[in-house]
Amino acid sequence: MDQTKKVIAEVFDEIADGIINGSFGKRVKIGLTTFGSEHGISEMSKAAELAKSKYGDFDIVLIGPKTEGNFDTVEVADAEEGHKKMLELLDNKVIDGCVTQHFDFPIGVSTVGKVVTPGLGKEMILATTTGTTATHRVEGMIKNTINGIAVAKTCGIKDPKVGILNVDGARGVERALKKLQSRGYKFTFSESLRADGGSVMRGNDLLAGTPDVMVCDSLTGNLLIKIFASFTTGGNYETTGYGYGPGVGEGYDKVINIVSRASGAPLICEALKYCALSAKNNLVQLADIEYKNANAAGLKEIVGKILEKDKGAVTEEEVEIPPKKVVTYAIPGIDILELENACKTLWKEGIYSESGMGCTGPVVLVSEEESKNAVDLLVKKGFK
Repeated sequence: MDQTKKVIAEVFDEIADGIINGSFGKRVKIGLTTFGSEHGISEMSKAAELAKSKYGDFDIVLIGPKTEGNFDTVEVADAEEGHKKMLELLDNKVIDGCVTQHFDFPIGVSTVGKVVTPGLGKEMILATTTGTTATHRVEGMIKNTINGIAVAKTCGIKDPKVGILNVDGARGVERALKKLQSRGYKFTFSESLRADGGSVMRGNDLLAGTPDVMVCDSLTGNLLIKIFASFTTGGNYETTGYGYGPGVGEGYDKVINIVSRASGAPLICEALKYCALSAKNNLVQLADIEYKNANAAGLKEIVGKILEKDKGAVTEEEVEIPPKKVVTYAIPGIDILELENACKTLWKEGIYSESGMGCTGPVVLVSEEESKNAVDLLVKKGFK
């Protein structure tokens, strides 16, 4: 009976919030880790206050030290504890998504950022900005396209226009995407604003925000989002845009949005809204649908042929993976192109490991108890 009363009370609370805010949709709860900012805890609290006063259609839970603001707070001692608590809250469905400054996404997951372009003040999605969707450049950008389309649809763009930034591999990505299109994966290419048009975008298109989704590799996207966010401030305080965005990948089941340690309250405010929108509009499910449709159109076959062509006649040694363990120790300093081989080297010695990608670069993840042996072995084998 008490549970029934609680449910009824929650329903009436939602109705009251809907009347006040003019929105009767699902009200989501978004976490914000407050340790780690270069501008201090107060800047993070200010961001939460801005989001609450500007939007008010989602709840915010601070993960960090107790502050003076009127927010639910999960108290932790430091950033490391805060990130562990964030995962716990997400796994237990206490929060629907979280905004944080750093996270080691697994290989296969990368963040989809959103900026406001200076030419026309248009919002543009950058796919992607941190993490690594695949260690092969062209494969990664193909999957970045799928990630970007999923996020665009989450943001309410029913038929997002896709452009490919003119970086190394762009033409290969274009060919692969056209093949996906011809096999039934539905999306629309954007046309460059330059006279010769085409779906490969120039720098001018970046400034104007020509496509809804600009596809690039993560390192380029990371550089771009920093420039767009802080070009009026000199670089040490990011003010505009929505941050690096949510991590997206095939089978990934969390909504974790990344902002920079240099991000200021105005940007973090928008990142909180971006995260809330991603959670409310079911980004995880939309990404699953996009990958299902792409796979039905032959994604794996198309990517496989690209990889086979680059690999040539070289065959890779098959290594048995040791029993799975909880991996919380991150080993940095491994070159992205050597990440897979580094993991296989550890597997050969019976050490379970996974590849991952943090904001500062690739990492090999191992268990705490095997961390010393893993580091020593990787140094011995020349990976570090």
